[in-house]
Amino acid sequence: MLGARAQGGWRALRRCASLPRAVRLRVREALGAREAADAVRVQGWVRSVRSQKEVLFLHINDGSSLEHLQVVANPSLENRDLTFGSAVEVQGKLVKSPHRKQNMELQAETIRVVGPCDIWSFPLKMKERHPLEYVRQFPHLRCRNNTLGSLLRIRSEATAAIHSFFQDNGYVHIHTPIITSNDCEGAGELFQIETSSEVREPAEKTHFFNVPAFLTVSGQLHLEVMAGAFTHVFTFGPTFRAENSQSRRHLAEFYMVEAELSFTENLQDIMQVMEDLFKTVTSTVLSKCPHDVELFHKYVAPAQKDRLEQILKNKFVTISYSEAVEILKQASQTFTFKPEWGCDLQTEHEKYLVKHCGEIPVFVINYPYDLKPFYMRDNEDGPQHTVAAVDLLVPGIGELCGGSLREERLPFLESRLQRLGLTDAYQWYLDLRKFGSVPHGGFGMGFERYLQYILGVDNIKDVIPFPRFSHSCLL
Repeated sequence: MLGARAQGGWRALRRCASLPRAVRLRVREALGAREAADAVRVQGWVRSVRSQKEVLFLHINDGSSLEHLQVVANPSLENRDLTFGSAVEVQGKLVKSPHRKQNMELQAETIRVVGPCDIWSFPLKMKERHPLEYVRQFPHLRCRNNTLGSLLRIRSEATAAIHSFFQDNGYVHIHTPIITSNDCEGAGELFQIETSSEVREPAEKTHFFNVPAFLTVSGQLHLEVMAGAFTHVFTFGPTFRAENSQSRRHLAEFYMVEAELSFTENLQDIMQVMEDLFKTVTSTVLSKCPHDVELFHKYVAPAQKDRLEQILKNKFVTISYSEAVEILKQASQTFTFKPEWGCDLQTEHEKYLVKHCGEIPVFVINYPYDLKPFYMRDNEDGPQHTVAAVDLLVPGIGELCGGSLREERLPFLESRLQRLGLTDAYQWYLDLRKFGSVPHGGFGMGFERYLQYILGVDNIKDVIPFPRFSHSCLL
C-alpha cells in the first residue's frame, strides 16, 4: 500500500501528464499552419525587437524560411538580453494574425533567452540591407544575413531537385573518389596530396599511396567504369581545380554534377539530358523557393526571373564550333582573343554567341580534335578533324555544361593514347573497351555556376557556404 507522500507524488505526476505539452514548430511550419494551437514552442534568433507601452513585438527566424514569425508578448517578458541576434525559445499560443502579410503569429507566454548577443560588436545590424561585399568580410557570420540565408535554402532545394531528376529517370548514384591518382587528362590543374612528413622530408621519394595522389578534378572516368555495369549513372560531389586565379568566376573547390549514359550513339541524347536537367531543376527551385528567389531577382538581378521563365519555354539553340567561329569573325565587336578555327572559345566569345542567338542557351558541338581530351569520340569527318563534344553556353556566364560521346572503339583509343604517350597510364581504360564496350557519353555541370546564373549573382564566391578566407579556424 502506498504511503500518503508517495500517493501525493503520484497524483501530481498524473496531473502534469494531463497538461498539454508544447509542440515544437519550425518557423516555416508555424507560418504555414492552418489552425490555431494552444501550446506551441518555437526556437530561433531574434531579427527585430520593438517594445511599446502595452505590447512587445519580436520577429524570430530559425533559418527555415525567409519570412520571420511575429511574436506578440507582454512587456513584462522583456529583459536586457532580449536583443537583435539573441537566441530565444518562445512558448505560447499560435493564433491567426490580423495582419495581411502574415498568416499566423505567436502570443508568447514565456520567452527564454538561450544565448545573448552583443549587439554593439555584432557586425550585422537590425533592419539594414547589407551589400554582399560587406557580408563577405564575415564568412563565419554571413549565413545569418537574409540574402545568404536565402541562397543556402535555394542551394539545398536545387541539390534535392538534381538527385530527384536523376533518380526519377533511372540513374544510379555513384560516390566517386575525392582522392585519386587519375588526373582526368585536360580537365584542369590539380592539387597534389602529400602527408605532412612528405612535406618536411622532400628527399624521400615514397608516396603515401605509392603513387602521386590528387584531389579530383572530375569523377568522369570513374563513372565510365560504372557505366560498364549500369546503363545510367551520376555523381554529385566536390571537385578541385588549382588555377591560380582570384577572379569572380573561379573557385578552387566546387561541386560538380556528372552523368554517364551507356548505349548512347547520338550527341543529341546527351544534349537532351542537359536541357531537361536544367529546366527541371530550375522549375523546381522557382516553385519551391519563390520568396528566396524573389529576393535575388528583386535586389540582386532585376528582370532575371522573366528571363528565366522565357528560357524555360524555349528550345535551346544548337550550332557547330565551325559556325561559332564564323559568327565571331563576322562580329562588329573587337575581342581580346582573336577567334580562329582550332583555338578554344574564350568567355568573351561564349557570351557573344549567346547574345547573337537571342539570349537563349546555346549548344556548341563538334570541336576540333586537337582541342579536346583523348576520350572524346572522333567524328571521322576528316583525318582527326573534329570530335563529338558539346558545351552548353548560357547568358551572362558562358559555359555551364560540357560533355561528349566517349571513344568506345579500341583501335581509335589505342592510337590516340600511343601518340600522347599515355598508353601505360591508361591501360585500365583500354580494358573497358575490350570487355563489352558500348557506345556511351556523358557530361558535367558546375553546380555553383548554375546557381550563379539562375540567381543573377555577379561573384561566384557568393553562392558557396564557406568561401576561402583568412580566419585560421576555417581555412
